[in-house]
Amino acid sequence: MKFVDFQACLRRDLLDIEQILAGPASIEKPEQLPALILAYVGDAVFSLHFRTAMLAVEGNKVQVLHTLLARMASAPFQAQALHCIEASLTEVELAVVRRGRNAKSRVPRNASIAEYRSSTALEALLGYLYLSRQQSRLEQILQQVAGSMCRSLLAEAEGGAKA
Repeated sequence: MKFVDFQACLRRDLLDIEQILAGPASIEKPEQLPALILAYVGDAVFSLHFRTAMLAVEGNKVQVLHTLLARMASAPFQAQALHCIEASLTEVELAVVRRGRNAKSRVPRNASIAEYRSSTALEALLGYLYLSRQQSRLEQILQQVAGSMCRSLLAEAEGGAKA
């Protein structure tokens, strides 16, 4: 979409913006949303969950929290976390993961294609669970993801200490 077209759409939508932003969106069938939209929401869910969970870490030093979250939000860490939890997913969740993994998008230079696609799949799953209001399942998955990431960070730290 060209910027001029975007501006025209934005002007049209501004008429309803107050109502749109006033309350949470009600998505009737989140499973029908495009995988990249689910991943977009899932990225926000991931970020908010881990930002609030890490408030007790490092005495609230923002730079340390930011660095830790950036590492956890990286494609390699998210891909590894998805691999660790895949066996515990339901058929519906696995279908969302497949759609997220197959979604076509630009891959950044700092990740392999497989890692980036898997991280997108994890984010799509989180977005789906959030939008379908499956809060307890979302928390369960986030807990598993956190455990996987903490184990990876610990192994990484121990490997660095041995060198």
